[in-house]
Amino acid sequence: MERKLSVYVLSSNRLLRESIERMVRKRSDLDLRGAQSIQPDSTEEIINSGAEVMVADSLQFILDPGGWRAASHGDRRKIMVVMVAMDDDKDKFLAAVKHGVVGYVLQEAPAIEVIAAIRAVARGEAICPPNFTRALFDCFASPSSDLPNTRVRDQWGLTRREQQLVPLIGRGMTNKEIAAELSLSEETIKSHVHRILRKVGVDDRLGVFEACQS
Repeated sequence: MERKLSVYVLSSNRLLRESIERMVRKRSDLDLRGAQSIQPDSTEEIINSGAEVMVADSLQFILDPGGWRAASHGDRRKIMVVMVAMDDDKDKFLAAVKHGVVGYVLQEAPAIEVIAAIRAVARGEAICPPNFTRALFDCFASPSSDLPNTRVRDQWGLTRREQQLVPLIGRGMTNKEIAAELSLSEETIKSHVHRILRKVGVDDRLGVFEACQS
């Protein structure tokens, strides 16, 4: 028997949530592991469900530094995220991508595109509206995306190593993951992050990335 792709649906819009539930249940290759509105324990429920793909409509939930962002880079299997019923907004799209979203489906998209996006991300692909593809190229090519850079160094007084950490922090990576990425000790990364917070004058890791990108 062919293995089914496990899916979890998270949406506080009941009509949307139930619509996606029905679509998933009708597909023989998909296995609905759960569906709920956004709750304080949503992150834990999704992780415990064993789902491989989460379908969600709340960018705020994805960007929450104490919720999904904190868990999605922890010591566990990575869950692929497909955002649905999204605004046709380039900045929101780029924010979603920066925080690990691999599927972005607009409000006006037909239902079949949601299912197609789920299957595509499971194959290791990334899905977005064609008009946003240029935004990805422009973002990557922009000088402001190249860290370290002179502006960041002059404005915040960050060392080259500290500048190197900023985009990794922005991706939601933990100290442990950054340490592995840079072949440094976790304690060294922790010290760097502490100094960055102090220099930039913010209270949390999300504030670091937002301040250095503004």
